[in-house]
Amino acid sequence: MKISSSSTASIGLLFASCAMAQAGDWSPAVEVRHDDELCVAYQARVDGPYLVVRATLGAGWHTFAMDNKVRAEEKLAGKPAISIDRATEIAAVGGLQIAGPWYQTPPKDFSRPELRWFSWGFDRQAEFVTKVRRAGGAAATLTLKGQACTEKICKNVDVAIAVPAAKASAAAGASTDLKDLVQVR
Repeated sequence: MKISSSSTASIGLLFASCAMAQAGDWSPAVEVRHDDELCVAYQARVDGPYLVVRATLGAGWHTFAMDNKVRAEEKLAGKPAISIDRATEIAAVGGLQIAGPWYQTPPKDFSRPELRWFSWGFDRQAEFVTKVRRAGGAAATLTLKGQACTEKICKNVDVAIAVPAAKASAAAGASTDLKDLVQVR
């Protein structure tokens, strides 16, 4: 049996997801697929005072920064755009309240200025982080919207993730470090 490189990548992501799920703090991966191909998989966890959302992209796919529209409008300086890729949107529902600004992995510039097309995003993995407060004892869910694309096709993202309750020991301190992230504009 011959295994393609995309199958190998999917198998690797599956094993990595299983290992992380066994650690007990990350949610199970919520996958967005186009046919049988993985576009992007999302996981979430509460780490001390932070909500951390991780996006892992399938081979050849990319997704967009939370502030993609703001960045594009700055570059366009009032000129019309051919199009603007849909930014990543994350909202908390239920047992979590967002309590600070969002931070994200520094996005890559995918822009094509000659076409008046400006876009920033991620092609391997990205993290989105914000401070949160627990809202009572209710279960917490995140809704994620956005877009994942290849050079030829885009897939809309519209998923929900159940956020695992933080462990008592995790509430005391956080392993998340904001120094490698940039604040969302």
